[in-house]
Amino acid sequence: MQAIVIEDKQLVWAEVPDPEPGDGEVVVDVTASAVNRADVLQRQGFYPPPPGASDYPGLECSGVISAVGPGVDGHHVGERVCALLAGGGYAEKVAVPAGQLLPVPAGLSLVEAATLPEVACTVWSNVVDRDRLRTDETLLVHGGGSGIGTFAIQLGVALGATVLVTARAEKHERLLALGASLAVDYKTQDFVREVLAFTDGRGADVILDIVGAKYLARNIESLAPNGRITVIGMQGGSKAELDLGALMAKRGRVSSTSLRARPTADKARIVAGVRDQVWPLVAAGLIKPIINSTFPLAEAAEAHRLMESSDHLGKIVLTR
Repeated sequence: MQAIVIEDKQLVWAEVPDPEPGDGEVVVDVTASAVNRADVLQRQGFYPPPPGASDYPGLECSGVISAVGPGVDGHHVGERVCALLAGGGYAEKVAVPAGQLLPVPAGLSLVEAATLPEVACTVWSNVVDRDRLRTDETLLVHGGGSGIGTFAIQLGVALGATVLVTARAEKHERLLALGASLAVDYKTQDFVREVLAFTDGRGADVILDIVGAKYLARNIESLAPNGRITVIGMQGGSKAELDLGALMAKRGRVSSTSLRARPTADKARIVAGVRDQVWPLVAAGLIKPIINSTFPLAEAAEAHRLMESSDHLGKIVLTR
């Protein structure tokens, strides 16, 4: 088969061996994959795949099952699926643990379905499963124009929360159309001041942060009493001073998570939660794939250049 391999921090379209399904796995003939920031970090040498994962980039895909390994029940050759991956999505075929498969949501194409597994599992596992976002609470999402951000806006609104975002000014109109109640230009505005003003001084109950160290102190300032901050990215650095007094005064919590290296059983639990709680919202049209652009898989390098520019809104897709 053909796949994108990383050579000297470059993406190269190359001939590689076909995968074989192991125990509890299926092989999916890939129709589409999607680009995530983690793929760029892997190419740059900052985010190696976890032990046992494919060396090829790609954390999600969609396609058709072409082989079923031993110990797999409930799936069959010819089934249309999308999947959460630890790697390998930038290829014509990929082996996937059966617990990380999701059905293609009703009404979506395979290309659209490829944009959902990574963002859905990341956002649901943090905002819902960990932080217990409730109806009538306020969710602040940093990086509102990203794939994570555009999904989090829609999920938060579908759950009855008020969603606030930070993003470049040129993206605000579309983010407000997705359901955000406030969009803050992080380049020219102080998000702490804007969030506190919008919430009459109370702050945000849940903060989903892709920036990391640079925003830690300001996130605590923006936090409501009993609020929860979850850091899922470090675009603004990994080390910062934590004012425990400020956090204790809010009775707040700061946590940090990643998804890729979690045990297979934990990923299967998250995927099951997404299937049960998020997929019905997608089928009902309350959450829609937001696709910025599509590239042929062999042109993944161009897709990475777009991702690195941050000029996109929503997802960047790779298709065969």
